[in-house]
Amino acid sequence: MANLKSAIKRNRQSLKRRDRNREVRSAVRAAIKDARVAAEGGDKTKANEALKKAEKLIAKAANKKVYHGRNASRKVSRLALFVAKKTAK
Repeated sequence: MANLKSAIKRNRQSLKRRDRNREVRSAVRAAIKDARVAAEGGDKTKANEALKKAEKLIAKAANKKVYHGRNASRKVSRLALFVAKKTAK
């Protein structure tokens, strides 16, 4: 454990950030899973709605620096491609 006052505060802040980032990452993963499941089901409207929701959450996470911008972009791109392929049939 840290001894200096500033280090103690820094540790407290990092723990808060860690919890916040975990929640955001978990929400993004759930949204991506929902979109993939909807696409697998073949329901185009449901899949597109889930994709839109997932894109929004991923963009927010990137904006909050939970994900790097390029990582977020790659996630959106791959998910959109997956949904397009599965709902095209």
